[in-house]
Amino acid sequence: ASHQRRVIVVDGFITSAAVLVASRLQPAVLERCVFAHRSGERGHALMLAQMQAEPLLDLGLRLGEGSGAALAWPLLQSACLVLAEMASFESAGVDGPTA
Repeated sequence: ASHQRRVIVVDGFITSAAVLVASRLQPAVLERCVFAHRSGERGHALMLAQMQAEPLLDLGLRLGEGSGAALAWPLLQSACLVLAEMASFESAGVDGPTA
């Protein structure tokens, strides 16, 4: 995913452990990662700190099955849409602030 310039959505303790190992082998992998959430599992906060990662959500989830990524996905989609499709003042025909 990193070589294909794709975003890697990291969900929870187990995937964070895998990314921690991968980042030790290839530090650039972290540039492509978005950490969905900080889980309630012991040690997850320590792993995130080792990678200097700040997760999008902190809900104390322990459900597994990608639940944190499923909750974070609409937030990521919205952020992409704002960047890609939000009108500028100029394109919307709005005058900028006046002094």
